Amino acid sequence: MIARKYLYLIALAREKHFGRAALACHISPSTLSAAIREIELELGVAVVNRGRSFGGLTREGQCVVEHAIRLASTAEGLRQELRSLREELTGHLSLGVIPTALTVVASLTAAFARQHPQVNFEVRSLGTNDILKRMQQFDLDAGIMYVESGLQQQLFTVSLWEEHHVFLCPMESELANREAITWYEATHTPLCLLTPDMQNRKMIDAIFSQLGYSAEPSLETNSIISMLAHVSAGGWSAILPENVLELIGVPAGVKVLPLTEPRFSSQTGLVVAGREPWSPLLTALIQTAKQLSQPPLLSPAA
Repeated sequence: MIARKYLYLIALAREKHFGRAALACHISPSTLSAAIREIELELGVAVVNRGRSFGGLTREGQCVVEHAIRLASTAEGLRQELRSLREELTGHLSLGVIPTALTVVASLTAAFARQHPQVNFEVRSLGTNDILKRMQQFDLDAGIMYVESGLQQQLFTVSLWEEHHVFLCPMESELANREAITWYEATHTPLCLLTPDMQNRKMIDAIFSQLGYSAEPSLETNSIISMLAHVSAGGWSAILPENVLELIGVPAGVKVLPLTEPRFSSQTGLVVAGREPWSPLLTALIQTAKQLSQPPLLSPAA
């Protein structure tokens, strides 16, 4: 098991502030400082750059934190394993989810909760790069993102949903009388799109680029809810995955049209670190995802 003082160091590395780290650990700043000094005496290296305030970790300190995070993750996995031997699964799972999957992820979490009701979930809306980074730092247990991104990073991936893009416009728009719209025609409307740092936006831009077009949105946001609200209010149209609307429905005053020429689809799924063995909670989550998976499991090791 990992000594508590190393958990304090992990908190300091995360919070980058002695006061906030002490608060997160429910201890006093003096107790935190004493724990850091104890680590330095034990290892014979300075782990923190000291000054009037937190000056960051030393190179040696960063190395200590990385090892401490791995030990903490292993210790939590051991606790889960022991609990699973005595009783049903309990614990906490943290998921990073790309904004376009925030609604459909409920089908995975709900299916898991029915099988393991004692497990708590934390779902965070994050971009792909943040999900990958936080998984490496053991700050997230798993991610929901585009399968292609997971395969590029050599992560263990379960494909869950096929994603088709649709065009949303206000009911009072002339386009609302149409049965479908082409990608080219979509470029000639006042578009509201996700911000350029979002993977979904990059995919949309790539489609336009392949067709020799360019989209110049008049409004950009990193929030799906904001996109839907702006289309509902009138004045903008949007391009979104159809899955976004499946559980929450189409907002009032909005018409949904299929996007044609070309028909485009992508795969969204569960990604976890490729290292094994996984904790009992992660193993159970993977099993639930495989039960929902269409098509079957994808993995770099497969």
